[in-house]
Amino acid sequence: MPTCQNCGGHVSKRYARVLTPRGVDEPRTCPNCDLIRNGAEIRERNT
Repeated sequence: MPTCQNCGGHVSKRYARVLTPRGVDEPRTCPNCDLIRNGAEIRERNT
């Protein structure tokens, strides 16, 4: 199962397939992270 590069949390294969570029198996962030994607960049989540 794929894991998040940021927090190490497990994500579904479907999540990884939809939210990562082709050829990348591990997403850079996940719904459990304190970081989120902002286009091609990653930023801290607004609280």
